[in-house]
Amino acid sequence: MKKVIALALCGILLLGGCSTGGGGTGKNEEKKLVLSTFGLSEDISEEDIYKPFEDAFGCTIITETGTGSERYTKFASNPDSSIDLIELSQSYTADGVAAGLFEAVDFSKIENYENLLPAAKTIADETGGAAYVINSIGIIYDPEAVGVEINDFSDLWDESLKGKIAIPDITTTFGPAIVYVASDYKGVDIKSDNGAAAFEALEELKPNIVKTYSKSSDLINMFTAGEITAAIVGDYGVPTIKQANPNLEYIAPAGTYANFNVICVNKNSNNKELAYEYINYRLSAELQKKTAGLLNEAPTNSLVELTEEEAANLTYGEVAENAKSVDYTFVNPILSDWIDQWNRIINS
Repeated sequence: MKKVIALALCGILLLGGCSTGGGGTGKNEEKKLVLSTFGLSEDISEEDIYKPFEDAFGCTIITETGTGSERYTKFASNPDSSIDLIELSQSYTADGVAAGLFEAVDFSKIENYENLLPAAKTIADETGGAAYVINSIGIIYDPEAVGVEINDFSDLWDESLKGKIAIPDITTTFGPAIVYVASDYKGVDIKSDNGAAAFEALEELKPNIVKTYSKSSDLINMFTAGEITAAIVGDYGVPTIKQANPNLEYIAPAGTYANFNVICVNKNSNNKELAYEYINYRLSAELQKKTAGLLNEAPTNSLVELTEEEAANLTYGEVAENAKSVDYTFVNPILSDWIDQWNRIINS
């Protein structure tokens, strides 16, 4: 009977490929799914993501929110906690995989896996987690103030931009991607020298950098105050920044670097059946179409179709197809050394 109920509810929700492995329990059983997630647009997530799933599977989703760093550190110190699923950037996902904290998802049980972008499937193969969002870096700038044409990351080294740009700090989600960008500027394969040429390029870029930042929202005040005229930023922060500064423009240069947010299953979870249902739901084309509009989340499901307006500022279409990846199995073991070099060059 439970499977019949689950099937009916899946039909209502149009969860393209909802599996029914007993996930449709009744509310009276007080089934709970504990999700560690990013603390962004919590009211929207509660109403448009969690509530439909709760209604369909007769459960309650309990969320623990915070930055990726805070949540990963807390989880890693206590993997026997009540957390069933944790959503992380690629970097922290790689750390968790190396530490043996996650169960590799059996994607034969996740019907929507078949519709994922090839790059998202690669992440699944590498991490055992489900890549549900893709984002990337680009350049946001004030066309009237910069005085030069900006089409590529290499343009940021132009001496006319002295003291006019901001970049993410090395410890942020896209910090390592900035090192990759700098290595590209030098025309050097970053793995061939562990980033040595990249830090030479960053030293050359330093005169143009007025500030580094930890949160993309920090750029709003920098642009408004005239402190900067251009910045490298993750596309997820663009709508908020442009809302405050409508005259700004955003471009995603060819060969930008992407980051995937990944859902990982705690290997110590006692609620893996419902966790799998949630992963399948989060990967559905119907939900990803919705979150693209509500949360500015670029879809990883290849069946999602967005209009040009809907896809603006998202890692979608050609941008997603051409985006390059940061290899965190290479980066994480040497990241502390990179941070030291960064602090000596950029933050000194």
